[in-house]
Amino acid sequence: MKILLAIIAFINGGFMLLDGIYVMFKGKYIGPEKPGPWANLFYKLQVNVFRLGPLFVAYGLVWLAFLYGLLSGQSWAYKLGLIIAILTLWYLPVGTLLSIIVLVLLIWFRQKVGL
Repeated sequence: MKILLAIIAFINGGFMLLDGIYVMFKGKYIGPEKPGPWANLFYKLQVNVFRLGPLFVAYGLVWLAFLYGLLSGQSWAYKLGLIIAILTLWYLPVGTLLSIIVLVLLIWFRQKVGL
């Protein structure tokens, strides 16, 4: 389970970090011109989604911090994993799915992953 959590944290964190840096420099996200379904939430709040690069960088760094804590057996990793997974549920569709998997794994297998 720890390996699966590590893979998900690396994918989610790495992509969010890269996408955040990319949008800050290029003015668009990696991939299609129109951002994914997650952007609709921000459009409804009248937020320019192309100015959210720093948010994506922060999320990516927190996911990678969780990865570090998980792999090094830090006591704070469990709580950080729960927090970042909950805070990433808005990132439809892939981020939401990965966050749900992380939440389930963290809660269900807490003792087995040593957190």
